[in-house]
Amino acid sequence: MSLKILALVGSLRSGSHNRQLAEAARGLAPSDVEIEIFEGLGDLPFYNEDIDTEADVPAAATKLREAAGRADAFLLFAPEYNGTIPAVLKNAIDWLSRPFGAGALVGKPTAVIGTAFGQYGGVWAQDEARKSAGIAGAQIVDDVKLSIPGSMTRFAETHPADDPEVAEQLTTAISKLVANVSA
Repeated sequence: MSLKILALVGSLRSGSHNRQLAEAARGLAPSDVEIEIFEGLGDLPFYNEDIDTEADVPAAATKLREAAGRADAFLLFAPEYNGTIPAVLKNAIDWLSRPFGAGALVGKPTAVIGTAFGQYGGVWAQDEARKSAGIAGAQIVDDVKLSIPGSMTRFAETHPADDPEVAEQLTTAISKLVANVSA
């Protein structure tokens, strides 16, 4: 039986370095660990309790919740937009936080990593994502921190998977997250 990690990428841009980072993580995962990169965060409407009813849940929210329900853990990739968490990632956390106290994040190990253009690699956004996911009930894996600065130059011609330092850091992050699933 393989362990399933659901990756949520907080950037919708086709050439996103955080998307590339998620792809690298998927490729570096041990053979008994499957990392699924969720497709469709851009299709989620903004969270609204009026449409989060048994009769009205949007198909995109149902798809996200079902994928999250199959996951043993979460790996969130948080770029930094104006010094904070991207709306698309926050919105996904909001959808996964419901029903209150029993959402798909509750009790599941969750790590937040990412890359950003600035000199701190998106630390503020990652801290906000940890805070939001933790309040939603996720078991935040605090010893997994990976903030890669200078994404526009560092990954201009090199995919994160081909950067030995990043590959090593990603491998360590995945190992720590996996260790918390069985803990």
